[in-house]
Amino acid sequence: MQRNVAMVMVVACGGALGSLARWGVGEALPGPRAGFPWSTFVVNVTGSFALGVLVVLVVARWPGSRFVRPFLGVGVLGGYTTFSAYLADTRALVVAERVPLASAYVVGTVLVGLLALWLGMALARLAVTGPEPPLPDADEPL
Repeated sequence: MQRNVAMVMVVACGGALGSLARWGVGEALPGPRAGFPWSTFVVNVTGSFALGVLVVLVVARWPGSRFVRPFLGVGVLGGYTTFSAYLADTRALVVAERVPLASAYVVGTVLVGLLALWLGMALARLAVTGPEPPLPDADEPL
């Protein structure tokens, strides 16, 4: 039970930091009501990049650290990135009859996010000395 309480606290603290960071990006990049949702795009793409870096570094540098993955992966990056705002932004663009922009946003976010994830992993691998680390098990949360 003690381990679960500690893990909940680690994830909650990370989530609070990630959510505050997401709010800060939203304040720094306010967008027009029916315009391209830059703040959501930026947090999702930079979050994808950071996740790519994290996946490599956690496996290569901090594999035994019990709290790094839950704090950074689930907490910070989970609080920072936002699928719900992505969908709400898309809906708002469709309602405003900006369907081509909504389509570009949906496809662009996924493609650029995947590219950012790959780039983050590639750059982290370059930074890490030694053989290429394996990816974490799919059953383990980041």
